[in-house]
Amino acid sequence: GKWHMGLNCKSRHDHCHHPLNHGFDYFYGMPFTLLNECQGTEDPELAKSLQDTYWLYTQMIVLAVLTLLIGKLTNLFSIKWKIIIYLAICGLLYFISWFSSYGFTKYWNCILMRNHDITEQPMNLEKTTSNMLKEAVSFIERNKHRPFLLFVSLLHVHTPLITTKEFLGRSGHGLYGDNVEEMDWMVGKLLDVIDKEGLKNTTFIYFASDHGGSLEAHRGNAQLGGWNGIYKGGKGMGGWEGGIRVPGIVRWPGVLPAGTVIDEPTSLMDIFPTVVHLAGGAVPQDRVIDGRTLLPLLTGTVQHSGHEFMFHYCGTFLHAVRWHQKDRGTTWKAHYTTPVFQPEGSGVCSGRGICPCFGDGVTHHDPPLLFDLSQDPSEANPLSADTEPLFDTVTRRIGEAVEEHHKTLTPVPQQLSPYNNIWKPWLQPCCGTFPFCWCDEETSKA
Repeated sequence: GKWHMGLNCKSRHDHCHHPLNHGFDYFYGMPFTLLNECQGTEDPELAKSLQDTYWLYTQMIVLAVLTLLIGKLTNLFSIKWKIIIYLAICGLLYFISWFSSYGFTKYWNCILMRNHDITEQPMNLEKTTSNMLKEAVSFIERNKHRPFLLFVSLLHVHTPLITTKEFLGRSGHGLYGDNVEEMDWMVGKLLDVIDKEGLKNTTFIYFASDHGGSLEAHRGNAQLGGWNGIYKGGKGMGGWEGGIRVPGIVRWPGVLPAGTVIDEPTSLMDIFPTVVHLAGGAVPQDRVIDGRTLLPLLTGTVQHSGHEFMFHYCGTFLHAVRWHQKDRGTTWKAHYTTPVFQPEGSGVCSGRGICPCFGDGVTHHDPPLLFDLSQDPSEANPLSADTEPLFDTVTRRIGEAVEEHHKTLTPVPQQLSPYNNIWKPWLQPCCGTFPFCWCDEETSKA
């Protein structure tokens, strides 16, 4: 499925970020992410505000060249041809430099791979659902006689909400609902295979989302990014509950009792130590592992999550910290940084496409905004020293936890720096002769 961790570091074929370089022995899916551009819609998603700025500067350069050209030809003012030609060449190079990154997104980024080989460039979204389902089913059938780990990262329910004809109009909630219906069907098909192969009672299955609904995703008046209920904020907002609070569903018949509801904070980082635990291994001891195995909580041998503090980041910036105060049964949340909503009070960053993590698009809070999630899960009423007797004690304890947390971190190169975000032809995955990168091995194989 969707890997979204990138591919290459120094050359087109080093595959340093590829799943096969990070513990997996088989891969089928997207090395990057799903964007509106993959569908070829008129509403670009990738760095939309940045693209608008680049296009404005390009228009200004074109206007300047035309003004000088008209002035030269009509003798309104004297200027050398060299200057006009130089400015025109610079403008053309400027346009090529940014348009090569964003104008060809469908061909550069929207690709399917099997292991190290590109099978579709650009990917055929109409076939992706059936292709990925077939791959997952085939993987289970090939490995049913031995222990296996299958990680299926579905392209559903991510914009642009690719939905096959069989599911269009199926739900009462528009295209988003149709996409959820199809995802549900796909998961059901995978569970059916597990049951058919006699693996039901020996297979631990975990289902979850990586974030809450994307509130900025619209097409006209239609909301495309889901709904977060009573929770504030959404996808990409660092610390607000609407972006990070999602349910997890676990199935393991004969081991875990059905119908149990556990109301404890866990993290997707818990999947790693849980899988290691299930496999009879041990997590690395030479570093701090932020995840906790879920098995004791799921089997009922412990009543509380192993997480006392959870640190909620936006990119590399710490935005909020959650303190699960087990002795009081209280969960506190301190926000050090929050996004500036546009329009104000709307709960979304409509003007930017996605909320920024730093700069003039965020507000810093000192002292932090403090909420008692046990009493105020909507984060509607920030506490203060006047309204909460424990305010100073709680914020001080959370501050100490942040200091301890920072001691466990090791600086790494900034992968999302402006330099690393620009298009680099020498890193471009290509299944043809660059720059003529297109192929359809899926159809050829069929």
